[in-house]
Amino acid sequence: MLQAADTTPIAGRTSPPAWLVVALACAGQFLVVLDISVVNVALPSMRADLGLSAPGLQWVVNAYAIAFAGFMLLGGRAGDLYGRKRMFLAGLGLFTLASLGGGLAQEEWQLLLARAVQGLGAAVLAPATLTIVTSAVPEGPARARAIATWTAVGAGGGAAGGLVGGVLVEALSWRWVLLINVPVGAVVLLGSLRWLAESRAGDGRRLDLPGALLVTGGLASLAYGISQTEAEGWTASATLVPLLAGLALIGLFLVVEARTAAPLMPLGLLRVRSVAAANVAMFLSGSAMFGMWFFMTLYAQNVRGYSPLEAGLALVPSSLAVILASKLAPRFMPVIGARGLAVLGTLVGAAGFGWQSTLTTDGPYLTAIMLPGILMMLGAGLAITPLASLATSGAAPGEAGLVSGLVNTSRTMGGSLGLAVMSTIAAARSAGSVAPQALTEGYALAFRVSAGVLVAGAVLMMAWLPGRAAAR
Repeated sequence: MLQAADTTPIAGRTSPPAWLVVALACAGQFLVVLDISVVNVALPSMRADLGLSAPGLQWVVNAYAIAFAGFMLLGGRAGDLYGRKRMFLAGLGLFTLASLGGGLAQEEWQLLLARAVQGLGAAVLAPATLTIVTSAVPEGPARARAIATWTAVGAGGGAAGGLVGGVLVEALSWRWVLLINVPVGAVVLLGSLRWLAESRAGDGRRLDLPGALLVTGGLASLAYGISQTEAEGWTASATLVPLLAGLALIGLFLVVEARTAAPLMPLGLLRVRSVAAANVAMFLSGSAMFGMWFFMTLYAQNVRGYSPLEAGLALVPSSLAVILASKLAPRFMPVIGARGLAVLGTLVGAAGFGWQSTLTTDGPYLTAIMLPGILMMLGAGLAITPLASLATSGAAPGEAGLVSGLVNTSRTMGGSLGLAVMSTIAAARSAGSVAPQALTEGYALAFRVSAGVLVAGAVLMMAWLPGRAAAR
């Protein structure tokens, strides 16, 4: 079994209160997740102001997501080797500066470059947030509650993106969906400089640069290929070439990791049941659940005629549901176990997706948006916390950041792939029509397929995730 996450401080500093450390780490995670979704409602305003092309509009979202997913393993390992606080500060500083650059952009390329740099900063920052949380709190119920808080804040960031973006665009301008990160990031930076203690593996190893370049290039190439599917389809060369190149690079990465003395990702981690099973489960859950906000926002605006702000407000109950479920999850874990709770949450989410697949063009808000949305996000909140706990509990001192990076990578890559697949399915059913009925049928099919993925994921979790005896 892997051992507890490293908690060895550097330079003998007195440890700050655990709640303060968790709060600072969660603030960083909130910013990272918020920026995945907050720009969606601002895209029309960005296009009108900067004259963005259609591909440029797509890359406002994809530049961030690709850099985020592609560099996350590197960010996790760098935190282990060079210090979690140092990487947290470096990632947050880069993210904040890039937000300023994006908010002040005058040309399309400037905005896209800023979004890519934001994603790079987020990739360095995100793994450090979870590692800092697990390092600050002893393993057991207290750590489960801390991880639940981290999960709830991250989920709340993604859920709040539409509402925050709608408010900022309508009250100020699209630039403030990026500029708002600057004062918030500065406050978190100052607090982190003062209160976070440094920790790292301390084993003297160097960063595995060949492995880092291969896995980053492979994941980025895969992410790029996935992003092309919506516009080009799955059989176009623009999709197949980067997908095949990504698979080849990852295959070469595995070969290099098996031969190097100090690998970026020790392949032995994949033989640890809790790590492997929880990450696969996180990938499947992300692939189904990530599209909820995307399709519900489109349904509210394109079919029901809601404004960006009204669409954000319509999803507030769902946002509260995922936060509530994430906070309740630690109370249920001692009763039914992490595996049982992950399966239960996934099935609750599947029921919500199945209900949402019955949507119509004129259904009442209560049953067409609010209640199924609450059910979907209750399931997400109940499932993510035990999966994250299983994936990270018992992480060895030198692998804590890497395991944290794997959790985030699995969820992000699952979400990117799932969104691309579900968008293709919805577009095929709509057959290019923008009529409300055709769009509704496409969205409904995407929800139906997502429900099936979650049911399959629940079966896999029951069979593969370790039970209580195995976990002990």
